[in-house]
Amino acid sequence: MKKIALVTGANKGLGLETARQLAQANTTVLIASRNKERGLEAVDTLKIEGLDVDLVQLNVTNETEINALVQEIDAKFGQLDILVNNAGIIHSREPKGINSADRVEAEVLRETFDVNFFGLVLLTQKLLPLLKKSKAASIVNVSSILGSNTIQSDESSPWSSIKPFAYNASKTALNSFTVHLAAALKETNITVNSAHPGWVKTELGGENAPLETPEGAKTSVSLTSADFTGKFIHDGEEIAW
Repeated sequence: MKKIALVTGANKGLGLETARQLAQANTTVLIASRNKERGLEAVDTLKIEGLDVDLVQLNVTNETEINALVQEIDAKFGQLDILVNNAGIIHSREPKGINSADRVEAEVLRETFDVNFFGLVLLTQKLLPLLKKSKAASIVNVSSILGSNTIQSDESSPWSSIKPFAYNASKTALNSFTVHLAAALKETNITVNSAHPGWVKTELGGENAPLETPEGAKTSVSLTSADFTGKFIHDGEEIAW
Protein backbone atom coordinates (compact mmCIF):
# COMPACT_ATOMS: atom_id res chain seq x y z
CA MET A 1 0.00 0.00 0.00
CA LYS A 2 1.34 3.42 -0.99
CA LYS A 3 2.08 6.03 1.62
CA ILE A 4 0.15 9.30 1.47
CA ALA A 5 2.17 12.52 1.67
CA LEU A 6 1.19 16.17 1.86
CA VAL A 7 3.74 18.78 0.79
CA THR A 8 2.83 22.43 1.34
CA GLY A 9 4.00 25.16 -1.01
CA ALA A 10 4.64 22.44 -3.58
CA ASN A 11 3.79 24.23 -6.81
CA LYS A 12 7.40 25.34 -7.39
CA GLY A 13 10.99 25.21 -6.21
CA LEU A 14 11.92 22.97 -3.30
CA GLY A 15 8.34 21.95 -2.64
CA LEU A 16 7.82 20.76 -6.21
CA GLU A 17 11.10 18.84 -6.21
CA THR A 18 10.30 17.30 -2.80
CA ALA A 19 6.94 16.15 -4.18
CA ARG A 20 8.69 14.72 -7.24
CA GLN A 21 11.21 12.72 -5.23
CA LEU A 22 8.58 11.38 -2.85
CA ALA A 23 6.34 10.33 -5.75
CA GLN A 24 9.31 8.65 -7.42
CA ALA A 25 9.62 6.60 -4.21
CA ASN A 26 6.13 5.10 -4.73
CA THR A 27 4.22 7.62 -2.64
CA THR A 28 0.91 9.31 -3.44
CA VAL A 29 1.69 13.00 -3.04
CA LEU A 30 -0.83 15.77 -2.41
CA ILE A 31 0.58 19.00 -3.77
CA ALA A 32 -0.69 21.87 -1.65
CA SER A 33 -0.70 25.21 -3.42
CA ARG A 34 -2.23 28.55 -2.48
CA ASN A 35 -2.62 29.42 -6.17
CA LYS A 36 -4.84 26.84 -7.90
CA GLU A 37 -3.63 27.63 -11.43
CA ARG A 38 0.05 27.26 -10.52
CA GLY A 39 -0.77 24.14 -8.55
CA LEU A 40 -2.46 22.55 -11.54
CA GLU A 41 0.59 23.35 -13.68
CA ALA A 42 2.81 21.60 -11.15
CA VAL A 43 0.52 18.56 -11.01
CA ASP A 44 0.44 18.34 -14.82
CA THR A 45 4.24 18.51 -14.93
CA LEU A 46 4.63 15.59 -12.54
CA LYS A 47 1.82 13.54 -14.08
CA ILE A 48 3.55 13.77 -17.45
CA GLU A 49 6.49 12.13 -15.67
CA GLY A 50 4.17 9.28 -14.68
CA LEU A 51 3.98 10.25 -11.02
CA ASP A 52 1.03 9.78 -8.64
CA VAL A 53 0.20 13.32 -7.53
CA ASP A 54 -2.91 15.40 -6.98
CA LEU A 55 -3.67 19.03 -6.16
CA VAL A 56 -5.10 20.34 -2.93
CA GLN A 57 -5.65 24.08 -2.64
CA LEU A 58 -4.33 25.50 0.60
CA ASN A 59 -3.45 28.85 2.08
CA VAL A 60 -1.75 27.86 5.34
CA THR A 61 -2.98 31.06 7.01
CA ASN A 62 -6.64 30.24 6.29
CA GLU A 63 -8.20 28.01 8.96
CA THR A 64 -11.28 27.33 6.83
CA GLU A 65 -9.09 25.93 4.04
CA ILE A 66 -7.09 23.91 6.57
CA ASN A 67 -10.28 22.34 7.96
CA ALA A 68 -11.53 21.54 4.46
CA LEU A 69 -8.21 19.91 3.57
CA VAL A 70 -8.22 17.72 6.69
CA GLN A 71 -11.75 16.56 5.84
CA GLU A 72 -10.74 15.87 2.24
CA ILE A 73 -7.73 13.74 3.21
CA ASP A 74 -9.79 11.86 5.78
CA ALA A 75 -12.55 11.13 3.27
CA LYS A 76 -10.20 9.99 0.47
CA PHE A 77 -7.47 8.17 2.38
CA GLY A 78 -8.43 7.86 6.05
CA GLN A 79 -4.89 8.66 7.18
CA LEU A 80 -1.74 10.63 6.39
CA ASP A 81 1.77 9.17 6.48
CA ILE A 82 4.00 12.14 5.62
CA LEU A 83 3.64 15.87 6.22
CA VAL A 84 6.31 18.15 4.76
CA ASN A 85 5.77 21.70 6.00
CA ASN A 86 7.60 23.40 3.15
CA ALA A 87 5.58 26.58 2.57
CA GLY A 88 7.44 29.67 3.73
CA ILE A 89 8.26 33.27 2.83
CA ILE A 90 10.78 36.03 3.19
CA HIS A 91 8.66 39.17 3.27
CA SER A 92 9.09 41.49 0.30
CA ARG A 93 9.55 44.44 2.67
CA GLU A 94 12.25 42.83 4.80
CA PRO A 95 15.83 43.92 4.00
CA LYS A 96 17.62 40.94 2.49
CA GLY A 97 20.69 39.67 4.28
CA ILE A 98 21.37 42.61 6.57
CA ASN A 99 20.34 42.78 10.23
CA SER A 100 16.80 44.18 10.34
CA ALA A 101 16.12 43.78 14.08
CA ASP A 102 16.29 47.53 14.68
CA ARG A 103 13.96 48.48 11.84
CA VAL A 104 11.69 45.61 10.82
CA GLU A 105 8.03 46.61 10.72
CA ALA A 106 5.55 44.92 13.05
CA GLU A 107 3.36 44.09 10.07
CA VAL A 108 6.27 42.34 8.35
CA LEU A 109 6.88 40.28 11.49
CA ARG A 110 3.22 39.31 11.77
CA GLU A 111 2.82 38.35 8.12
CA THR A 112 6.06 36.34 8.14
CA PHE A 113 5.08 34.46 11.29
CA ASP A 114 1.54 33.87 9.97
CA VAL A 115 2.96 31.78 7.10
CA ASN A 116 6.19 30.39 8.54
CA PHE A 117 4.94 29.57 12.02
CA PHE A 118 1.32 30.13 13.09
CA GLY A 119 -0.30 28.61 10.01
CA LEU A 120 2.17 25.73 10.02
CA VAL A 121 1.50 24.91 13.67
CA LEU A 122 -2.27 25.00 13.18
CA LEU A 123 -2.12 22.80 10.07
CA THR A 124 0.11 20.27 11.83
CA GLN A 125 -2.11 20.10 14.91
CA LYS A 126 -5.22 19.59 12.77
CA LEU A 127 -3.54 16.75 10.85
CA LEU A 128 -2.24 14.89 13.91
CA PRO A 129 -5.28 12.57 14.20
CA LEU A 130 -4.71 11.41 10.61
CA LEU A 131 -0.96 11.02 11.14
CA LYS A 132 -1.58 8.91 14.25
CA LYS A 133 -3.55 6.44 12.08
CA SER A 134 -0.38 5.68 10.09
CA LYS A 135 1.84 2.76 11.13
CA ALA A 136 4.89 5.03 10.85
CA ALA A 137 4.34 8.72 10.17
CA SER A 138 6.75 11.61 9.78
CA ILE A 139 6.55 15.38 10.03
CA VAL A 140 9.32 17.36 8.33
CA ASN A 141 9.52 21.08 9.08
CA VAL A 142 11.54 22.87 6.40
CA SER A 143 13.62 25.30 8.40
CA SER A 144 16.88 27.13 7.74
CA ILE A 145 20.34 27.25 9.27
CA LEU A 146 19.58 30.97 9.70
CA GLY A 147 17.19 29.94 12.47
CA SER A 148 19.99 28.44 14.56
CA ASN A 149 20.75 30.77 17.48
CA THR A 150 23.99 28.86 18.06
CA ILE A 151 25.19 29.73 14.57
CA GLN A 152 23.73 33.25 14.56
CA SER A 153 25.69 34.07 17.73
CA ASP A 154 28.96 32.64 16.37
CA GLU A 155 30.74 35.50 14.60
CA SER A 156 33.14 33.04 12.96
CA SER A 157 30.27 31.39 11.08
CA PRO A 158 29.71 32.61 7.49
CA TRP A 159 25.98 32.41 8.18
CA SER A 160 26.03 34.75 11.20
CA SER A 161 26.11 37.93 9.11
CA ILE A 162 22.82 37.06 7.37
CA LYS A 163 20.21 38.47 9.73
CA PRO A 164 16.82 39.28 8.17
CA PHE A 165 15.15 39.24 11.58
CA ALA A 166 11.55 38.33 10.76
CA TYR A 167 12.56 35.37 8.60
CA ASN A 168 15.27 34.11 10.95
CA ALA A 169 13.11 34.46 14.04
CA SER A 170 10.25 32.59 12.37
CA LYS A 171 12.59 29.69 11.62
CA THR A 172 13.91 29.74 15.19
CA ALA A 173 10.32 29.49 16.40
CA LEU A 174 9.70 26.66 13.95
CA ASN A 175 12.72 24.80 15.34
CA SER A 176 11.32 25.22 18.83
CA PHE A 177 8.05 23.71 17.60
CA THR A 178 10.00 20.74 16.26
CA VAL A 179 11.69 20.15 19.62
CA HIS A 180 8.47 20.50 21.61
CA LEU A 181 6.26 18.49 19.24
CA ALA A 182 8.82 15.68 19.01
CA ALA A 183 8.77 15.46 22.82
CA ALA A 184 4.97 15.55 22.92
CA LEU A 185 4.77 12.71 20.38
CA LYS A 186 7.68 10.68 21.71
CA GLU A 187 5.48 7.71 22.63
CA THR A 188 3.62 7.70 19.30
CA ASN A 189 4.34 6.45 15.79
CA ILE A 190 5.30 9.94 14.53
CA THR A 191 8.77 11.40 14.06
CA VAL A 192 9.25 15.18 13.92
CA ASN A 193 12.42 16.77 12.52
CA SER A 194 13.63 20.08 11.08
CA ALA A 195 15.41 20.19 7.73
CA HIS A 196 17.92 22.74 6.47
CA PRO A 197 17.86 22.28 2.69
CA GLY A 198 21.02 24.30 2.12
CA TRP A 199 21.43 27.39 -0.04
CA VAL A 200 19.38 26.44 -3.07
CA LYS A 201 18.65 28.09 -6.43
CA THR A 202 15.02 29.07 -5.87
CA GLU A 203 13.08 32.34 -5.85
CA LEU A 204 13.98 32.62 -2.19
CA GLY A 205 17.61 31.47 -2.50
CA GLY A 206 18.48 33.39 -5.66
CA GLU A 207 20.59 32.55 -8.70
CA ASN A 208 23.93 32.66 -6.85
CA ALA A 209 23.05 29.70 -4.63
CA PRO A 210 25.38 26.71 -5.11
CA LEU A 211 22.74 23.95 -4.88
CA GLU A 212 20.15 22.91 -7.45
CA THR A 213 16.67 21.95 -6.25
CA PRO A 214 17.21 18.15 -6.46
CA GLU A 215 20.09 18.48 -4.00
CA GLY A 216 18.10 20.85 -1.78
CA ALA A 217 15.13 18.48 -1.55
CA LYS A 218 17.25 15.50 -0.48
CA THR A 219 17.30 16.35 3.22
CA SER A 220 13.53 16.73 3.55
CA VAL A 221 12.91 13.53 1.61
CA SER A 222 15.39 11.57 3.70
CA LEU A 223 13.74 12.74 6.92
CA THR A 224 10.40 11.26 5.84
CA SER A 225 11.89 7.85 6.65
CA ALA A 226 14.05 8.85 9.64
CA ASP A 227 14.29 6.51 12.62
CA PHE A 228 15.02 9.42 14.99
CA THR A 229 13.04 12.42 16.16
CA GLY A 230 13.60 15.96 17.41
CA LYS A 231 16.69 16.70 15.30
CA PHE A 232 17.82 19.55 13.00
CA ILE A 233 19.47 18.01 9.93
CA HIS A 234 21.22 18.98 6.72
CA ASP A 235 22.43 16.29 4.32
CA GLY A 236 22.69 13.67 7.07
CA GLU A 237 24.53 15.94 9.52
CA GLU A 238 23.03 17.39 12.68
CA ILE A 239 22.91 21.18 13.13
CA ALA A 240 23.01 22.89 16.52
CA TRP A 241 19.75 24.53 17.54
